[in-house]
Amino acid sequence: MTQKQDWWVYQGDGAPHDGIRDLPPAPPWRAFRHDGAQRGQLLDPPSTPDHDAVQRHLGRAGQGAAYQAGEREIHLVNLALHLRRPLLLTGRPGTGKSTLAYAVAHELKLGPVLRWPITSRSTLKDGLYEYDAVGRLYDAGLRNAGLGAHPGGRDTDVPPDIGKYLWLGPLGTALLPWRRPRVLLIDEIDKSDMDFPNDLLNVFEEGEFVIPELARLGGEAQHVMTADRREVELRGGEVACAEFPLVVLTSNEEREFPMAFLRRCVRLEIGTPDQARLAGIVAAHLGRVAPAGDGNAEARSELIAEFLARQREMGALANDQLLNALLMAERGLWDGETGRALLRDDLMRPLDRG
Repeated sequence: MTQKQDWWVYQGDGAPHDGIRDLPPAPPWRAFRHDGAQRGQLLDPPSTPDHDAVQRHLGRAGQGAAYQAGEREIHLVNLALHLRRPLLLTGRPGTGKSTLAYAVAHELKLGPVLRWPITSRSTLKDGLYEYDAVGRLYDAGLRNAGLGAHPGGRDTDVPPDIGKYLWLGPLGTALLPWRRPRVLLIDEIDKSDMDFPNDLLNVFEEGEFVIPELARLGGEAQHVMTADRREVELRGGEVACAEFPLVVLTSNEEREFPMAFLRRCVRLEIGTPDQARLAGIVAAHLGRVAPAGDGNAEARSELIAEFLARQREMGALANDQLLNALLMAERGLWDGETGRALLRDDLMRPLDRG
């Protein structure tokens, strides 16, 4: 059993609490002072729980506590929180890397996870903000054609408010001055362009950025939408955090990263879960079963053991393959040889085999 430690903020047991309030101040080299902090304009994370995402990643409501983080995971999540550094998770596909981000957000009540899935075409600007200049010009043209000049002589051919055509991306939203740090999941960063990790460094170091389209308007207040559909006010186009977000980056180990990037991250390799951890993951999603003697309990025990054996021998198996097999076993496929063969040979087929 994992022994809890006094310096832990994230406990890893899945029970929501307000321990984030006990997080000590940031080290001087990671302290971010946004003007909004002095003006009392800090933002509270959305209060509505992200039930759908929590259920997808941690299991049904009320069973999230069944997800148990390992001791090393708990240590390194807390290091990232204390040091205000990104957490880089590496490991094979399907080992639960992204699940950890949802577990931390759920337990520390940090609001819905801001997810940014990465592709080979992703750029830094995609994560910061998007601006629909074409849409604004189109609406301005329609407006001019329909209204013309004001009857009193005042020209009303003014372009629509720019804020309606600009919205913050997941990274831009995470860098707003939240009262509590938001959780940002940058998923599968190893799929990105070679320069992408280094492009992130300046934003990670400064905790802020400027939107040029808004900065050109001077200090005028503009209202824009966040990635989680909330309207916020920006002045001078500046977005700056009060608390550095918990940035969780995942990688399937398909490439190496620059040393300048790695030295700014807390790194954690997610290994293959053991039988107890797998049982917890299964219980979170499928519920617990009766003790030995029940058919479902027998199927669950045998399939978990076989899944672990195949992982040791063949390697390329994902946790969701086990969940699929167990779900169908409990729907009757465990009762006959044909069904058992489907579970073993099709649902638990190694990912790297045709």
